[in-house]
Amino acid sequence: MRYKVTFVVGLTLGYVLGTRAGRERYEQLRKSAREFSHNPAVRNAAESAAQTGREVAGKALHTVSDKVGDRMPESVAQRVRSLKERSQANGQDEWGTSNT
Repeated sequence: MRYKVTFVVGLTLGYVLGTRAGRERYEQLRKSAREFSHNPAVRNAAESAAQTGREVAGKALHTVSDKVGDRMPESVAQRVRSLKERSQANGQDEWGTSNT
């Protein structure tokens, strides 16, 4: 019960302070966030992190499929293969994202 009350109090406090800040402060925060996201250094870091994540996920996929593949039911293995082939035909990697 204590956590619910704390949550409601926090929600109320956030709402009151947010409405006092008004639209001007909202627009200022929105502009700052947009400038931050359009910064070339931030974009490069995000792209690099995404590429690294795709590489690690691909390695993990191959490692898991090598270790578990022979114990997986054939129906599941067939479905995974068909999904993989379909995504590669569409220009996507194993995780459904394009490699751009």
